[in-house]
Amino acid sequence: MAMTTTPLEYWDLLVREDASLPVFEAALAIAQDEYPALDMLALLHQVDEFGLRLRKRIPADAPMKHRVHSLNQLFFKELGFRGNANDYYDPDNSYLNRVIERRCGLPITLSLLYMEIGQQAGIPLQGVAFPGHYLVKLKIGGGEAFLDVFNSGASLTYDDLIGRIEPDLETAHTTPAAIAAFLHPASPRETLARTLRNLKNIYRYDKDWKRLLNVQQRLVILLPEEPTELRDRGIAYAQLDCPSAAIEDLEAYLAVRPQAEDRVAISAQLEILRQAVGRLN
Repeated sequence: MAMTTTPLEYWDLLVREDASLPVFEAALAIAQDEYPALDMLALLHQVDEFGLRLRKRIPADAPMKHRVHSLNQLFFKELGFRGNANDYYDPDNSYLNRVIERRCGLPITLSLLYMEIGQQAGIPLQGVAFPGHYLVKLKIGGGEAFLDVFNSGASLTYDDLIGRIEPDLETAHTTPAAIAAFLHPASPRETLARTLRNLKNIYRYDKDWKRLLNVQQRLVILLPEEPTELRDRGIAYAQLDCPSAAIEDLEAYLAVRPQAEDRVAISAQLEILRQAVGRLN
């Protein structure tokens, strides 16, 4: 990253193209908002060292089960990574630098780190944006294994998956086809959006509008076709007494979604903001 590149410019470069999007590096870059002195290169090198340690202990002809066992031994036993069940909503669980430092995090951040290390050792791991709990998928033999990195890499059976998702579905929808729809590999963009939305939910609940705005800036860049993120950035601007920026975002939202269900509320907020701008002038 060039010295003159701002964190948002760097983010824009990372997520611009789906075909070349480096999901782990981009996920790590999210922490630059909260930790502006973050040494990206040093942390990426540290994770590469983890991957090198794993590669050195796996024979070239090792079967996949042996590779995964070695990864689990390194990740959970030696490095000591674990799910932070005691303080699940701590924002630091979503910042990969703090996950690496504290050795604990959320399902999605632990999975990102687990996959990055495993992939460097030839283990074709994929993320799965499963409802409520991000998982990791591995094709092995003639089937697929689903791993819960938050719970020490536990392998989940099909019945386990159904049990986790049934509360969110009508009984008629718990068919194999319906379940399979939730088990496709998550794209890098989907994974990053989910990571950011975890932070978004925390900061919105805490009414921490400054930090929420940082998250929204990244979501607007990541998901340019999603006008609700533009709306939510406008709402954050409004809460931070930046009426002109709020008006720009909220007007753009209604221009794209003129029939939005919240159009009356947004229009009312726009009127208040325009009056505020008038008083400033």
